[in-house]
Amino acid sequence: MRLDACRGLALWFVFIDHIPGNALDWLTIRNYGFSDASEVFVFVSGYTCMVSYGGTLQSRGWPTVIARSLRRSFEIYVAFLLLVIIYLVLAWLSGSYLDETNTRHFFNDPGIALIHLLALQYAPVNTDILPTFVILHFAFPLVLWLIARSAAIALAASFMLYLMVQLYSWHMPAWPAGELYFNPFAWQILFVVGACSAGPRAPYFSALLRHRATISISAAYVLFSLIVALSWRLDGFKWLIPQMIEDWLYPIYKSHLDPARLIHFLAIVVLLTRFVPPNRNRSPGPWATALIRCGENSLSVFCFSVLASFVAFVVLNQVSDRLPMQAAVSALGIALMIAIANLLTWEAKLDRRGPELF
Repeated sequence: MRLDACRGLALWFVFIDHIPGNALDWLTIRNYGFSDASEVFVFVSGYTCMVSYGGTLQSRGWPTVIARSLRRSFEIYVAFLLLVIIYLVLAWLSGSYLDETNTRHFFNDPGIALIHLLALQYAPVNTDILPTFVILHFAFPLVLWLIARSAAIALAASFMLYLMVQLYSWHMPAWPAGELYFNPFAWQILFVVGACSAGPRAPYFSALLRHRATISISAAYVLFSLIVALSWRLDGFKWLIPQMIEDWLYPIYKSHLDPARLIHFLAIVVLLTRFVPPNRNRSPGPWATALIRCGENSLSVFCFSVLASFVAFVVLNQVSDRLPMQAAVSALGIALMIAIANLLTWEAKLDRRGPELF
């Protein structure tokens, strides 16, 4: 439930952050460190994949693991295509935000754009994490095969691939130019670390996370990143960051999962593991339940949040962009996310499906 609650909170943050000019983004984590909600999704996805498919491997064998992994990859692929279709309709109806949504390329050359969309090489703004998830789920049987033999080998292979991205800019191409925004060669390391955290060596990971030195270093790094992040938006903090540190640190490239972002997220995981108790002996309150429900249905809720954030952006631009309206559209969007999540959970209980893995 803690994982689903974290994932649900990340979904709320994503919705707020995806509304340009929304002052409520001061409530989200991206303004207080190097990482943001994206890292939460990838890490938790790797963890839940290991929990689900690792158990399946023991009881049903590799054919079932491969079949389920491919099916989940295809489900995310279909969700991505449906989301983009609805997004394109909304962008066309708005008529004024084709550049802001990266949809003008589609309307200028729909045939070529459709081919690249099907090949996961084209994605409108805010939908671009889904192609990376399609690839990660497709490749998970290989990750599981490596972890089953040695978590150390799996982590070493993952780190070497991540290192190639940092040193030589390995990437997957995107259309009409550039690369996939969430480079799967880089973001896979969080996916693999999440999977290893739930694997056979999980007790060793837990011992490392709870070591006093690990906690101290993590706390110091989180505090450092907080000061740096605040210096980006508050002039009063700029003097705290020497020019030498700026030259060494910037730019913090999200597409390649810059090491500063990766270390910051892992430091947060260490602190959360240490200071957030499981609370196994009491039921979650209404707000925690709402977070958990959103986390349980993360793929559907995420797709809705992308569309809702665009509609909120249009409302703020065409009706009013004052703080009360920003608060209203943000609150309404989160309320609808909770309602949809509760409806999906209720329907899933009737149908007895398994947990979502996105």
